[in-house]
Order: sequence, then structure tokens, then C-alpha cells
Amino acid sequence: MHFGTLSLPAKLFLLAYHPDKGRFTGGPDLHLVVRAGALTELAQRGLLRESGGTVAPAVGARTGDTVLDGLLEAVERSRPRKWRGWLTYRSRATLSAVRDQLTAHGYLRAERRRALGVFPTRHWELERTGYAEALHAEVLAVLRGPQPVEEVGEREAALVVCAATGKLRPVVTGRDRRRHKDRLEELTDRSAGGSPELRELMRHLRKALATAIASAEVARSGGG
Repeated sequence: MHFGTLSLPAKLFLLAYHPDKGRFTGGPDLHLVVRAGALTELAQRGLLRESGGTVAPAVGARTGDTVLDGLLEAVERSRPRKWRGWLTYRSRATLSAVRDQLTAHGYLRAERRRALGVFPTRHWELERTGYAEALHAEVLAVLRGPQPVEEVGEREAALVVCAATGKLRPVVTGRDRRRHKDRLEELTDRSAGGSPELRELMRHLRKALATAIASAEVARSGGG
């Protein structure tokens, strides 16, 4: 697995790494962001679409990526759900699959530790910090410009939209989201290429991610 071939969910996981702090600080909702990346990539590949307001898979199709194919199989086997339903349903399984995949390919190193000196846990260290730093620079360049949105690649646009909407603070600040709000709208449409159907789908998926993140924040604050 080379850097240029990393899937969208894998790149989003690496964006949770904070270069200045030397550790992962993506926040408690990283599983939602990574799941959104997987759904987005499957949609861009034409393997997920909307049917009657719910997510419908291209049955039997596969990508060759274990993370993406695992999610696609889950969508095939499960009852119909809307985008938000698939963002939250067992989303930590996708996060774990991405971590395992990146570890197997040498991007991460798993260490066994004991919480409170008693309970065994696993901790991940980034082996290839240069890749995370390059991703950070790429996302900020696309978000802030001055490159015209129409010249941004569809995958790059999707990466920025997921990172910003998912509030991956190590790379996109609240100030960035507010300042570049209009550009994020344009990047959302750009992630769909020239397909009107996919453009609408991407808008729905982005809205679902924003809603899921907001709900999780309210729950943590004790408001629901």
C-alpha cells in the first residue's frame, strides 16, 4: 500500500495525528469521520447510492480494499438505513479495521500497555510521520486556496470536506471552517465531479455527518 493509494478513511485517520504534539488527537468522534470517509469513497466509486431515502449497495461489487469491502458487505447484509444510520451503526468497527490495515502496512506501530497498571490496552504510534505532515499540508492548501475549486481532484475535495465537517482539529480549526464556509460548499459539489445525482448524495452525506457530530457533542455535554 503506497501513500498515493491510501483510501479516504485511511487518510482521515492519519489526519488525526497532530505533528506538533507527536500523537493522535483527532477527538472522540474519529470513528464517525472515518466511517464517513468510507461511505464517501464507496459512493464516489458508484458502489453506494440512494434509493427511496436509504443507502443501497451495488450487490456483489468489491474494491479490493479490506476496509471498504467490509463496510460494503455490511450494507448488503443489513436492513436499509439512511446515511446517518450508517454513520453511527457499528462505526467503531471501521475505525478498528483502518487501524489494523495501517498497522499491517507499516504506517502504525501497535504497542501493548496496561491502563492503571492493570488492564491491558493497545496504543498506536505513527511510524511514518512525513505522510501525516504531507496530508495536513495538502488539506490546508485545498481548503484555503488559492487553487480554483474546479482544479481540485474529486478525492482531494472529499478528503477536505470530511475532515472539516468532522472537526478534525489537528488539521482544520473552527476558524478555518467559518472563514472558508463557502469554499467548503463548493468542494462538496466538486467531490461529485459532474454527476448531479452524486452531488445531491454528497450533500446529504455531509449533512448527516455534521448532524451526527453535533448529536455526539450534545450527548457528551450532558444535554441529551
